[in-house]
This record gives sequence, structure tokens and C-alpha cells, in this order.
Amino acid sequence: MDRDDRDDPFGDFFEEIERMMNEMANASAGAGPGDDAGFGSETHVDAYTTDDGVRLIADLPAVSKEELSLQCDGEALTISAVSDRREYDETVDLPVPVDERSAEATFNNGVLEVEFDRDDDSASIDLS
Repeated sequence: MDRDDRDDPFGDFFEEIERMMNEMANASAGAGPGDDAGFGSETHVDAYTTDDGVRLIADLPAVSKEELSLQCDGEALTISAVSDRREYDETVDLPVPVDERSAEATFNNGVLEVEFDRDDDSASIDLS
């Protein structure tokens, strides 16, 4: 027995949802008009404190070590990458001030890990 569109009151509704989902998937994949930079939802960056300092982990798919550039001013880390297909530039505010000269970074299989020592430039004040 064949059904026609009149028998399915939700047909148009589900078709519209599917159309919107396809548009969102295409936009996040960089297929949207005028989309020429960024990795969109493919990246994930976490920064958190440890007992000794700050640790940052970033997922950077389709990036090679040679394409990465890192800059830190003690309060924020800027991660930049330029590849044949994409450009990525993100500044991550660090949870506490760090000694940027203490940075140790590794990059393996698209995962960047950076560790910093805390900046201990505070001075005690004597009360008189």
C-alpha cells in the first residue's frame, strides 16, 4: 500500500530539520560561502592549573608541527597555524600568570601540549 504526502503530517517538518542540519554540517566543515579561515568545531583547547603551573592542551587536526607558531605574554597564549587549506589563530587566556620563558611544548598527532611554571613575582610586604 503506497502512502502519499497527505498521510504524513510531519513529513515537511522532518524535511526542514534535515535541511537545517545539513546546512549546519556544511558551515562547520568550512563549506559555507566566504568561509576562508579557522578550524571551526574541529578544535578544542583546555587550559587548567596544576600544582606547579599551567597546562594547556589543544586539538589541532590537519596541522603539522612546522605550521605552528606559539606566543605567550605571561597572561595569554596565542596559537597560530597556517596550512595549505586553513588558517588558525586563537588567543587563550591562561587561568593564572605564568613565566613564559619556562614553557615546554610538545606536538604529537595533532595534539599540542604546553606547560608553564607559575609566575611568582609577588613580593611580601612588611607591616610596621
